[in-house]
Amino acid sequence: MRAMILAAGRGERMRPLTDACPKPLLDVAGTPLIGWHLKRLAAAGIREIVINHAWLGLMIEEALKGGEDYDVELAYSAEGEALETAGGIARALPLLGSEPFLVVNGDVFCDYDFGRILPMAEAMQRDSSRLAHLVLVSNPDHHPDGDFVLRQDGMAAMEGEDRLTFSGIGLYHPDLFLGIAPDRPAKLGPLLRAAMALGRVSAERFDGLWLDVGTSERLEIARKLAVTL
Repeated sequence: MRAMILAAGRGERMRPLTDACPKPLLDVAGTPLIGWHLKRLAAAGIREIVINHAWLGLMIEEALKGGEDYDVELAYSAEGEALETAGGIARALPLLGSEPFLVVNGDVFCDYDFGRILPMAEAMQRDSSRLAHLVLVSNPDHHPDGDFVLRQDGMAAMEGEDRLTFSGIGLYHPDLFLGIAPDRPAKLGPLLRAAMALGRVSAERFDGLWLDVGTSERLEIARKLAVTL
């Protein structure tokens, strides 16, 4: 299975830190933020990884090169201007292949075991009626209303009690992105909601370490947490 790390964001809320350094390369206890994902993906046996980029993207390529330092094989999908999540994935589809693939937001810090997603990828490959599988987490203080509901049958829904937050970790079938232009911005949310309405999105809850590194304050938290891992 291949994976994609989303790294095209400008990081506006983290300026001035991101004025001269792309957010994925910000240091977290001696390792770039994105490097923590690369380590965990490699540990799970997922070594073919695509990284999209826009803002200061060449710095990402120069820092990570082909992925040798992390025992992975990296390919890059340059966007020029960021294409949003679905647009960026659609642009990278030729690099991701025809099988289900994992996508991870480059600006989250977590200890999720990516190996947990491998059986779901195999099941999705056998039965393409499932278009997505999402990892959900408890709602952080900065996002108290959550995004989706995890039903008792393991499916994700838009409405209901006990809403959870989408972690930015998802498994997707390429068919989810049919019709999405590879050169225009497109959001992921509408695709997921449409697939949920058809009962084609499953989910799981993750209660381990997870942090959205969206501000300089949360970057400092990630740095403190990293030294305990």
